[in-house]
Amino acid sequence: NKSFLITGSSRGIGKSIALHAAIHGAKVIISSRKIDACKTTANEINDHLGSELAFPIAGNIAIESDLENLVSQSNKLLGKIDVLICNAATNPFMGSMADIPSDAFDKVLNNNIKANHILANLVTPQMIERKDGVIIIISSIGGTRGSNLIGTYNISKAADIQMVKNMAVEYGQHNIRANSIAPGLIRTDFAKGLWENPTLHDHYTSTHPMRRIGEPDEVAGAAIMLASDAGKYINGQTIIVDGGATA
Repeated sequence: NKSFLITGSSRGIGKSIALHAAIHGAKVIISSRKIDACKTTANEINDHLGSELAFPIAGNIAIESDLENLVSQSNKLLGKIDVLICNAATNPFMGSMADIPSDAFDKVLNNNIKANHILANLVTPQMIERKDGVIIIISSIGGTRGSNLIGTYNISKAADIQMVKNMAVEYGQHNIRANSIAPGLIRTDFAKGLWENPTLHDHYTSTHPMRRIGEPDEVAGAAIMLASDAGKYINGQTIIVDGGATA
């Protein structure tokens, strides 16, 4: 049974991945900024399965000491971290890149890129020692193209796609696999500004091959596959889960 550390897992895609990992017998750390939300999600998963497999630890990805504490406490609770899933992200600004304030730009890059880099550096030593480990970053199809609405966010997600390629090259010799998942528009609170807008929603779905947006559970399967032996020769890749939006 594997041990998962999943950031941003009190809701949305992260929560769905945590639930499905636990369904498959994994122990999972539920982490987000607010401990109450983490506890609620952990309790929901444990009650659903009738077993204590989910454990809450609060942490702010913007604070390096929080990341250090998150990994330290995860190791204490689970004994090890087999799978790191960097799901938490930030997008404080929608609009032209010409108008984004410098502090918002910095926040996106720090939270969506640097935090993932720090977390990976915190968990890879034990993975190298065990000669086994999985790192998954939740990117976005936005990382594969430009946007006049969420350009800075897309830049950060493109960096995540490149980050796993570099990790694969550096750590593959230690049997550590690093991949990313690039979802399309998914029905989460994080993306609510897009799918709750009738004009944006209708435009997206009217041109989408499946005529709908995605659900968090439809992303979780890719993460479980990548974390399991089913994906043990997949390394440095990005799996797009968008229902054909980029086809």
